[in-house]
Amino acid sequence: MVSEEKKQEVEKLKKLVESYSAVVVLDMHKLPSKQLQQIQKKVRGKAVMRMTKKSVLNLAIKNSSLQNREELLKAVPQQPAIILTNEDPFKFYISVDKMKSAAPAKAGDIAPNDITVTAGPTNLMPGPAISELAKVGIAAGVEDGKIAVKKDAVVARKGDKISSTLASALRKLNIEPMMVGLNIVGIYQNGMIYSKEALEFANTFADRLKEAFSNALSLSVAVCYPTKESIKYLLAKAYNIASAFEKRFEEKIGGAK
Repeated sequence: MVSEEKKQEVEKLKKLVESYSAVVVLDMHKLPSKQLQQIQKKVRGKAVMRMTKKSVLNLAIKNSSLQNREELLKAVPQQPAIILTNEDPFKFYISVDKMKSAAPAKAGDIAPNDITVTAGPTNLMPGPAISELAKVGIAAGVEDGKIAVKKDAVVARKGDKISSTLASALRKLNIEPMMVGLNIVGIYQNGMIYSKEALEFANTFADRLKEAFSNALSLSVAVCYPTKESIKYLLAKAYNIASAFEKRFEEKIGGAK
């Protein structure tokens, strides 16, 4: 039996979902509250963010007038939230993707890049922390009454799994190697669901376009197919071939004499 309070919550969310052109589906699993608050401030004014239970969101979507609701329901994770906006899905994804911020590492996290601890003083008082740092390969000693790192140390390589011991040591040193942001699992607009993989294409499109142009230009020159872009390379290629042929011809004539 659905309570009256839940019915009202579902009805409010349904009306809200129907009033925007795009529904951004988020997975809130493991998102630190600090980062969430920062992102909420940044999207304020151009989008509306709502955190809710999966059951409530599912009911709101099922009772809405949205097209292709079944596909949208498939994208809803166990710990969902939604952002409602009228912006283009790909532009919005790019803007949200840039909102990532540094966060402490947790046990089990994968290092996004090489993690380096640089030599220098810390705010740690002498004690057990020295041996804890040593366990993860950080040489440390006491200088001026505080623990100091004696030399630079790479404590994790990109792709390494971070242990609980390393995560604790990094927190003590105030090193935040992780980049955390909203985990967009999909964006719904006009009956279409754009997956994370499709949305990520917006970040790589420019580089892929440059690569495609470079490959096309190389092919055009290789098969001697003239275009506005390749003609200068073809002329240079023809000139070099003609010069080489002329040189060999002169050498043969000179040898014959």
